[in-house]
Amino acid sequence: MNPVATQKDNAGVVNAYKQQLMFITQQKQQMQFQANVFESTIKELEKTKEKKVFKGVGNIFIQKDVSDVLVETKDTIQTINQRIKSLEKQESEVLKKLNELTRKDDKSSKKGKEENEEDVEGIA
Repeated sequence: MNPVATQKDNAGVVNAYKQQLMFITQQKQQMQFQANVFESTIKELEKTKEKKVFKGVGNIFIQKDVSDVLVETKDTIQTINQRIKSLEKQESEVLKKLNELTRKDDKSSKKGKEENEEDVEGIA
């Protein structure tokens, strides 16, 4: 098998995995940001002495019981945390594949260099 062709094929796959990793990392960061916002919301809802609060729904605000909004917010943050765990698992799998390909690429390039050196020695 031609090591140069294999390296080019692997380079495309490696780039695809790098892009996928970047996308997953961005999604994870967005989810973590949302989780932080909802954590702050929960703290404020737990501190308030009000019985009702306004909740934004689309382009309007509706008045709801604090307890209802607190339950909804906790459910939402639970869903976000599950999504973050899922993204972390995907991130780990992509990193593992990327590292495997990089190691294979390194081995191929070393092997290709050794073969080229042998060819040069045979010519001289």
